Amino acid sequence: MKYAFLGMLFLNLFAISCKSKKAEQKKNQAAPPPAVDVIITSSQTIANTLEANGSVVAGEFVEVRPEISGRITYLNVAEGSPIARGSVIAKINDEDLRAQLNKVKVQLELAEITVNRYKKLLDIQGINRADYDVALNQVNSLKADMRIIQADIAKTVVRAPFSGIVGLRQVSRGAYASPTTILATLQQMGQSRVDFTLPENYANLLKRGNTVVVQTDANGGIKKRATIIAIEPQISTTTRNVIIRARLQENANVNPGSFVKVYVDAGEQNGMMIPANAIIPDARAKQVVIVKGGKAKFVDIETGVRQVGAVQVTSGLNAGDSVVVSGVLFARPNAPVKVRSVKKLEDVIK
Repeated sequence: MKYAFLGMLFLNLFAISCKSKKAEQKKNQAAPPPAVDVIITSSQTIANTLEANGSVVAGEFVEVRPEISGRITYLNVAEGSPIARGSVIAKINDEDLRAQLNKVKVQLELAEITVNRYKKLLDIQGINRADYDVALNQVNSLKADMRIIQADIAKTVVRAPFSGIVGLRQVSRGAYASPTTILATLQQMGQSRVDFTLPENYANLLKRGNTVVVQTDANGGIKKRATIIAIEPQISTTTRNVIIRARLQENANVNPGSFVKVYVDAGEQNGMMIPANAIIPDARAKQVVIVKGGKAKFVDIETGVRQVGAVQVTSGLNAGDSVVVSGVLFARPNAPVKVRSVKKLEDVIK
């Protein structure tokens, strides 16, 4: 019985020894630390260029409408053609107005004869002054009526308020038009303007006379310079953006309404730039992985200016930190990593 117990004890000790050796062998065969590439952060001068979306606005734009209602008897809308200021675009039927004018003229002639007759009688005290004043008032009233009718007749002629390009014709000759009827559009193609928006915190950077760069897709990405001519003083309560208007300095040859990119120089500042793909997005903060003492450390950062492939870090990093730019997904907090190479920012963001 004694020898059987000693045999069992020996077998248990042997099994435990084997397990320890296997665990030690697995530990020795553990995967090596992941290899990563890093960049060394340093302070540098960063050009802060703001990018905004904008639209081209015609130098002048108007929807041509008649001032009074009536049938169109004449229409001169050469679609897509230039037209000079003051040229007749349309004519509204004015026969009824001219008939009213002739009627008032006849009444005025009779009233003036009556005034002249009363004036002679007044000189010899043949009538009282009140009768003469009533006749004179009648003359003045008829003259006022004539001026009203003449003004209405002038409104029947629709003229171009400025020189420009006529748009598409919306009505035909013989149609009944009212002040709500659009006959056509008229746009001044020269001195095109650009309207764009920027966040309100950049409003103080912009002043009248500043120059911005405008890139038009319609002209194959050609960049033109524009001068800021006005800034909307009221900031939008919906978007918290400010609206800016700039006039193109050169003939951009773009149609009103075209989409453009506007680049605004917001000055230079010192800061550290890292590749955008080195940032780990998180629900609470943005993080990057740095190598410190041969181990991976996860650090919360705040970002600022964005450029092509790179982002400015405003806090969270110090100059000289080794930021992991490749192999980020394999790094684990406080786990060993192996630095494979040190790269430059320019090589990473290419």
